[in-house]
Amino acid sequence: MEERPETELISIPATPRASTPEVLTPSGQRSPRPLPPNSKSSAAWTPASFISPRFLSPIGTPMKRALVNMKGYLEEVGHLTRLNPQDSWLPITESRNGNAHYAAFHNLNAGVGFQALLLPVAFAFLGWSWGVLSLTIAYCWQLYTLWILVQLHEAVPGKRYNRYVELAQSAFGPKLGLWLALFPTVYLSAGTATALILIGGETMKLFFQIVCGPYCASNPLTTVEWYLVFTSLCVVLSQLPNLNSIAGLSLVGAVTAITYSTMVWVLSVGQLRPPTISYQPLPSPSLTASFFAVMNALGIVAFAFRGHNLVLEIQATMPSTFKHPAYVPMWKGAKVAYFFIAMCVFPIAIGGFWAYGTLMPSGGILNALFGFHSHDISRGLLAMTFLLVVFNCLSSFQIYSMPVFDSFEASYTSRTNRPCSTWIRSGFRVFYGFISFFVGIALPFLSSLAGLLGGLTLPVTFAYPCFMWVLIKKPPKYSFDWYLNWGLGWLGIAFSLALSIGGIWSMVNSGLKLKFFKPN
Repeated sequence: MEERPETELISIPATPRASTPEVLTPSGQRSPRPLPPNSKSSAAWTPASFISPRFLSPIGTPMKRALVNMKGYLEEVGHLTRLNPQDSWLPITESRNGNAHYAAFHNLNAGVGFQALLLPVAFAFLGWSWGVLSLTIAYCWQLYTLWILVQLHEAVPGKRYNRYVELAQSAFGPKLGLWLALFPTVYLSAGTATALILIGGETMKLFFQIVCGPYCASNPLTTVEWYLVFTSLCVVLSQLPNLNSIAGLSLVGAVTAITYSTMVWVLSVGQLRPPTISYQPLPSPSLTASFFAVMNALGIVAFAFRGHNLVLEIQATMPSTFKHPAYVPMWKGAKVAYFFIAMCVFPIAIGGFWAYGTLMPSGGILNALFGFHSHDISRGLLAMTFLLVVFNCLSSFQIYSMPVFDSFEASYTSRTNRPCSTWIRSGFRVFYGFISFFVGIALPFLSSLAGLLGGLTLPVTFAYPCFMWVLIKKPPKYSFDWYLNWGLGWLGIAFSLALSIGGIWSMVNSGLKLKFFKPN
């Protein structure tokens, strides 16, 4: 039977244990539920609430049993599903069999990566006290906004916000929400993918040099050729169809990120510190230069907590009913993921700064480890560390590119009213991979703009969720909740402007030179 968006059906389970409607009908959108006249909450009514003991009392036992069974079924299924065929054609919502484990894998893969390796660079400008304080505040702040996004995924009865832009449009309006959210989310996804190509390619080159040693060929591959090799691997892996299908890759990315993060700071702390080490913040020639340097350092700290642009998309891969809403497994997975994220970013920042102080090169702790201790650490350990970084970059590229793939296919399906064929889907992904490669070649300094990336995308993580909570949940005016979210939101916008200016100043001051992972 042909599915039509206007038709509302109840999905019939195929097994005795009723499956959630999203598995059969991937839209996951709920039909609006009328509220009782005196009800203040949408939770006061469910499709089965009319089958009450008072209603059943005059009915005979057989019919009573049948109605009780129907009530149990309705409570298990949870809701009527409004079919939306386009959702079943798109990578984000094509599969809704996600769970808490998948959520943990995806959040870890998105939340831990190369940006954590730059935190000791920020500490070199902030010093011990301000560095630890800013990192702690940023971690707690982004954990709170993560909770907000998880709660807002199904904040409106009859609707699941499957993408960050959809939630922004609901809160700020269709046009304003699109303008506010589209640029930073796309910039974060595409900019991160481009930076991953540059970092992954250079790390592959260093891995090859470490493994080969003096036996390398006389004509080794150039850095650009290594970028091309890494991009080709990314394009091959990107042929996996949807977000749930890359759960295995996200697990690999999470394990490798935790492993190499731990190896990097343990190896750094275990070696003798340089004799000229200092922990005083780096001096600047003027007060203005000092201010912008601090702003750029705070931007690096903000960029370390990326990934909020993927929270709603990850939650959209899960089934949801009244009895088993999607926010429960999502929040369980997110808590586990961010516990491990804290176990990675804090030791890297603190241990890296303790090991190298203000001698930390701009490429981060991995660059420092290679530059200061390449002769003190066995080649096997160094090679394994660099290989783990390559695996993590390959995995992170997939999850950060998935929203872009979703946008490409949404544009195609809305115009043609049919799903993408295998060849068209593959073509989109090959095109995106090599466009990112050419952008990286043309603008190789993108990978060094962690401060600017952090400033421009900071509202996605720290500001917009607070505004969206106030506009959608509508807490009582002048209440603590109202003051807290408005205050955090506007503070996030102010920081975004200041950190973006600091990132631009740092970019101009450094001469747009790429300094990632280059041996000293």
